[in-house]
Amino acid sequence: MVPIRDENPITTTPYVTYGLIALNLLVFLYEASLSGPSLEALFDTFAVVPRDLSASFNTGLGFPHVTEWGTLLSAEFLHAGFFHVGGNMLYLWIFGNNVEDQLGHLKFFCFYLVCGVLASLCQWYVAPESPVPSLGASGAIAGVMGAYIFRFPKVRVLTFIPIFFTAFRVPALLFLGFWFVEQALYGFTSLGAPADVGMGGGVAYWAHAGGFVFGALLGYWLGLFNNIDKEASDSAEEIADVISGD
Repeated sequence: MVPIRDENPITTTPYVTYGLIALNLLVFLYEASLSGPSLEALFDTFAVVPRDLSASFNTGLGFPHVTEWGTLLSAEFLHAGFFHVGGNMLYLWIFGNNVEDQLGHLKFFCFYLVCGVLASLCQWYVAPESPVPSLGASGAIAGVMGAYIFRFPKVRVLTFIPIFFTAFRVPALLFLGFWFVEQALYGFTSLGAPADVGMGGGVAYWAHAGGFVFGALLGYWLGLFNNIDKEASDSAEEIADVISGD
């Protein structure tokens, strides 16, 4: 399923969302100008290499490891290909503006970065000795989607479904819920196998699933649901009950 747009107007200009999209695209254009060895060196330096991150944790939390920890942020702005960056920016464009509208510019920016860091740590946790660089904005954007599904569960998302060669209007609860379940299932089936996005890598499913969950939790902590109407609040509680197994 490919989202086209959501039926969810905003009241402010989403400067941070626009800025993040522009920055990601500029970084990708720079990547595209590099030769193969130079691009691989860029990924080794600024993407999260789980094995190197594990080594930094094992040798002590000191200043020499600040650069390695910094990859948890820098990796959010790197992408492995056109479809990687294009897909991520499409999702950020559709869902980011509404979450920014609700949180405010500064709070949304911090929320986005923290979701990306926590998502990368989820992927690192399941493959701590992987030598494959992990990169992309997917984890941070998954956090945005995790907040969106609870704040706007009934908003309609115009969605293109390739198998039917047409588009349908589906609730965000269905679209994003299906996306999350898919990522979680793929994550479980990929346990024990490399699952990093990078040179020759696959998809970081645990970063996606983890970012989604942390986005929902951080959204609640930041007060995203304080002004939600009763109908949407009841829907959010139903989702939470399903997740908790109550």
